[in-house]
Amino acid sequence: MKQLNIAIVGNPNSGKTTLFNTLTGGNHYVGNWPGVTVEKKEGKKKYKETQLNLVDLPGIYSLEPFSIEEVVAREYIVDERPDVVINVVDGTLLERNLYLTTQLMALKAPMVLAVNMADELERKNIKLNTEKLSKQLGFPVVLISAQNKQNIDLLLDTAIEASKASPADYITGKPELEILESQELTGEEVSKRRYDYIDGIIKSVLESGSMDYDQKSAKIDHWLLNEYIGFPVFLAIMGFVFYMTFNIGGIFLDSIDLFFSDVLGPKTELFLSSIEVAPWLIRLVVDGIIGGVGGVLTFVPNIAILFFFISILEDSGYMARVAYIMDKWMSKFGLNGKTFVPMILGFGCNVPAIMATRTIENEKDRLLSILINPFVSCGARFPVYVLFASVFFKGYETLVTFSLYILGIVVALLVAVIFRKSIFRENESHFIMELPVYRLPNFKTLLIHVWERVKGYLVKAGTIIFSASVLLWVILNFNSTGMVDIGQSFGASIGKFMVPIMKPLGFGSWEISLSLLTGMIAKEMIISNLAIVLGVTEGTGSFLTALSGSFEPLTAYVFMVFVLLYTPCVAVVGVIKRETNSWKWTIFSVVYQFVVAWTVAFIFYRIGLLIV
Repeated sequence: MKQLNIAIVGNPNSGKTTLFNTLTGGNHYVGNWPGVTVEKKEGKKKYKETQLNLVDLPGIYSLEPFSIEEVVAREYIVDERPDVVINVVDGTLLERNLYLTTQLMALKAPMVLAVNMADELERKNIKLNTEKLSKQLGFPVVLISAQNKQNIDLLLDTAIEASKASPADYITGKPELEILESQELTGEEVSKRRYDYIDGIIKSVLESGSMDYDQKSAKIDHWLLNEYIGFPVFLAIMGFVFYMTFNIGGIFLDSIDLFFSDVLGPKTELFLSSIEVAPWLIRLVVDGIIGGVGGVLTFVPNIAILFFFISILEDSGYMARVAYIMDKWMSKFGLNGKTFVPMILGFGCNVPAIMATRTIENEKDRLLSILINPFVSCGARFPVYVLFASVFFKGYETLVTFSLYILGIVVALLVAVIFRKSIFRENESHFIMELPVYRLPNFKTLLIHVWERVKGYLVKAGTIIFSASVLLWVILNFNSTGMVDIGQSFGASIGKFMVPIMKPLGFGSWEISLSLLTGMIAKEMIISNLAIVLGVTEGTGSFLTALSGSFEPLTAYVFMVFVLLYTPCVAVVGVIKRETNSWKWTIFSVVYQFVVAWTVAFIFYRIGLLIV
């Protein structure tokens, strides 16, 4: 079967990834480019007699090497030489999108222009002459709707045919473009002439309608971007997201919990006993593996629902507005709205959020954003909030959890102020970003996004947490003399060593100290660790009794505050090292975050004692 390598490239919000997901059916591999931390997606599709190998390049606005994404995209096309490049452009925003197209033309790779959003063009009564556009550019143009799968087969047929034209020269014979590649002009002159060329093309191919900014989006922005109500609306939306996460997720929580505690655990124990497995091995499987991993998997519905709503906000175009709204507030802390974008991504996971700081051009702003990002509460901490809020704050789960997310942002901003006035003194940088048109998210794309996040959570549960649960069970049941009571184990000795550090926060037991230590492997481990250490194998309901001996509402909240702020998991520490390329900043990050967490938790605990 013939192999065809296809690179998909385009601006952010052009529908590039929607097309990629449509072609691959969401069945793709996500990784990083060798040597850099830019995410790449690779997928395969069998089409007629051809095996299509698809690579979704990072969303970029140009090929000028201002960011890692732009360097990666350019180098991939030049060095890897894909058989054909599909350049996806938003048909409603041709002027901005064709800027990248004219740069791609100079790379001489066989190319097809996929003019996306055909459905929106029709709705706005915009008609483009794609034949004339193709003739002016010198390569095929196909009008598509990636969301509605319109003309997808035609696009693939065109791409296969275009791949036979290698190498391609789209610049020669176009004086307007030849001079842009001659290096005789300044950067500003090049941009102006490139836009003049694009403007001429649009005027010649636009047969009806207008390319003005979407009026419906403008009307919505009039309210959502209002300086007085924009921020309260954002808080209300996030409050609603957490409310739905608890109320819908809670429907499934008990059922999953009962499956592990009342079905899988007892049946596994009965089966292993029937085949005369050693008692210690039975306890390892039932208490260590099923109890540990099962305690984490119980919260999968809550995680899925949280990511579902966040994906809706991202795909609809609202999250970009949040960065704009926050620019005014962030400036008071010596930051700009662009630094808030990685903070928003941190709600999902701090690893890609820290990787997203590479879009911040100012190096000091970028380093500052990396150092404060772990304070933003990630999805891995969420199961801890769900458990403790459900046990100690019945009826107030949404309010308690929401307060933690807000606290994380507040601490991050206060730390930013301190750093800005001390180690990162510099004039404020400015914030410029595109506000995409509001769109109804594609349901299939939403499900793909949610599945990717949940799959990552499940993979972590099946690998890191599984291995850590086994290791934890061993150190809690053995010491140098062999198998012993848990109070005499290696784990108890480690936990007791930490007690003097944690006791001023109200945590007087070694079990709690040990759970926080294992949380540095993965924050979800805190739940599975507590389940193992406290011997809770009967389900989440029994946590109320098991935890009541070590916690009360005040210390439970202080515990969640500490979990929110203290040293992040090893994956985050690793990405901090890669992004800063410095052990000095990595070690500094680990230490200062623990100090901040301890200090804030101590303040909350002492104030709480005065109130209670």
